[in-house]
Amino acid sequence: YMEAEIHSGGYRYYLTFKHGEPVGEMIKEEYFKKDTGTRIKWRPDLKVFTEIDVPVSYFTETLKRQSVVNSGIRFIFKNQLTETKFETTEFLYENGIQDYVQEYCGEDAFTSIQVWHTEKRGRDRRDKPEYKVLINCALCFSNKKQLKEYYHNSSFLEYGGAPEKAVRSAFVSQTDSYLKQNNKYLKSDGKISFQDIEDCLILVISSFSTQTSYENQTKKAINNKFIQEAMTEFLRHQLEVYFIENRLEADKVCEQVLINMRSRVKAESTRQNLKKVLALSNDMSGRVEKFVDCRSKDSNERELFIVEGDSALGACKQARDSSFQAVIPVRGKIFNCLKSEYDRIFKNEIITDLLKVIGCGVEVSSKSNKDISSFNLENLRWSKIIICTDA
Repeated sequence: YMEAEIHSGGYRYYLTFKHGEPVGEMIKEEYFKKDTGTRIKWRPDLKVFTEIDVPVSYFTETLKRQSVVNSGIRFIFKNQLTETKFETTEFLYENGIQDYVQEYCGEDAFTSIQVWHTEKRGRDRRDKPEYKVLINCALCFSNKKQLKEYYHNSSFLEYGGAPEKAVRSAFVSQTDSYLKQNNKYLKSDGKISFQDIEDCLILVISSFSTQTSYENQTKKAINNKFIQEAMTEFLRHQLEVYFIENRLEADKVCEQVLINMRSRVKAESTRQNLKKVLALSNDMSGRVEKFVDCRSKDSNERELFIVEGDSALGACKQARDSSFQAVIPVRGKIFNCLKSEYDRIFKNEIITDLLKVIGCGVEVSSKSNKDISSFNLENLRWSKIIICTDA
C-alpha cells in the first residue's frame, strides 16, 4: 500500500496504490501554501514481502547516501518507538560529496581535498543516441584511512563497474607517469599497481546521465562505455593538473604510493617464502631425497619401509599399498657400510634422513654421531617401521 502526495506549481496532487495498482482517480486541487515537495507513505504488501522486519540501519544508511549525493537537501528519518515517542535522525550535506569526504577523513589526510566537476556528451556506440553525463569527484589522500564510493543517478554502486575501471586506469597511468618523469623509481622497483594507490586514497564520485546501462538487475554497477571513457580522460587530466599545481602534495602522494608498493612486494615475497617453508615442513618428500610418502595422514595406520638402495626402492614402491605404506632407501648394503668410513660420512646422513621421516624432532651434527639429541616420540608419524633388507 502506498500514498503519494505532491505539492508543486500551486497544486496538491494525491494518489493511492494497492497491490501495485492505482486506487481510484488522482486528486488535483489548488494549494495556496508555500511548501513544495513530495511525501510518500508506504507499507509492504504481505502478499509480496515474506519478511518485513527491515532493520533501522538499512533506512539510515540509505538516507545518508542520498544526502551525500543530493547536496543541500535535508533528509529526516523518524523511527517510531512507541505510540507517542519517535527517534529522529537528520542527514544534511550542504556541499555534498565534498563535505562527506571532509567528514570521513577528518584530520587524517596529508593532502587537501580536491573537488572536480565536468559535463560531457557522447554515445556508447555509433548506432546509439547521444547523451549527457555530469561527473562530480571529491578526493584526498591519507595513510590512515581509505575509501572508494561510486554513485550514479543518486544510486550507490556497490561494485562500481565503469567508474571503478576509469579510476583504476586514470590513477595508475598518471601516477606512474609522474614517478617516471621525476625519477622517483629505484632500479629495484617494479611498476605500481592500483592497490598501492587505493591504500592511501579517499575518493567519492557521483555521476548523473540521461541514459544508463546497468550490469544486472540489482543495479550495483553500470557498464556505459562512454561514461567510462569520459571519466578516464577527465580524471587523468585533473590528476595531471593537480600534480603540476601542487608539487609538494604530489611528492607526498607519490612517496606514499612507493612505500605502499615496496611494502606490498616485500610482504608478497615473505608470504611466498613462508609458503615454501610450510610446504616443505608438511611434505617429507621435499625434505628427504628419494623418500616416497603415502596418501594417508593418520599416524595410526601409516607404515614405513626402510629398504637398501635404489633397486629395492623401485621394487617396494611398485609392490606397496600407496594409501598407507611409504618407502625410504638407505645407501647400499648396510653390512658393506660398516666397512667404510660410515661413522664419519654416511651414518649421520642416514640417521638424519630417517629421523626426519620418522618425526622425532631430532637434531644431528655432521661432525660427530654423538650429537644426536632431543628425541620426541610423541611426534612419531608411523604405526610401524619395517626394515626390509637381505638376510
